[in-house]
Amino acid sequence: MGNVIALDAETANFSYADHADRLCRHFVKAKADHFSNDDIVELLLFACGAGVNAKTLATQLLASFGSFTRIITASADELGKISGIDERLIAVIKLVQESALRLLKEDVTDTVILNNKTALFQYCKAKMRHLKIEQFHVFYLNRKLHLIADEIVSEGTIDHTPVYPREVVKRTLDLGATSIILAHNHPSGDPRPSEADKRITRDISMALATMGIDVIDHVVIGGSRHFSFLEHGLM
Repeated sequence: MGNVIALDAETANFSYADHADRLCRHFVKAKADHFSNDDIVELLLFACGAGVNAKTLATQLLASFGSFTRIITASADELGKISGIDERLIAVIKLVQESALRLLKEDVTDTVILNNKTALFQYCKAKMRHLKIEQFHVFYLNRKLHLIADEIVSEGTIDHTPVYPREVVKRTLDLGATSIILAHNHPSGDPRPSEADKRITRDISMALATMGIDVIDHVVIGGSRHFSFLEHGLM
């Protein structure tokens, strides 16, 4: 049997800190896309104070969720089930998700939405594609078609969310919006609109039309795909 060297806690900590410092320097100097998901998750956990446990926790997270994207889009409850993941680590992981969403939202906010529909679709996908329940959004626009607000008006079940036209009308008037875009997700992954989706689109459009307010589009997100009512001639 070969010699077994037992490392005390101080030595183990120093060795890992040395490794983590090299990882940080390499990340700053090299292209980030050269890093594996394992390295990225480990570096994130180390940066928020996981210390010598960062590598083990990164391995556990990837084994449980399967990818970096699914880690940062997991709910706080799901993350909390992983041994060693405390509230501080959960907060940092969710901070990464929120930072990514805000970067995408800036592309929507800083432009005429109809001139950059790709940015809108990407933002909707990032915000809703990993949800396990349906969530209904309304994008409220001004006369120049710039975004006033993006709000969740309803959350439901895996295949249904109740939406009340009168509430959408009231909020549209409160914000002084002159047009809106509807958006919701299908957790099934199929973005094709149901008859209920078409019906609620008609109901909201008719309710707002009497006040000269347009529903420009209704975007349905299903996994990595989207369905635009406008692009398919349904608006």
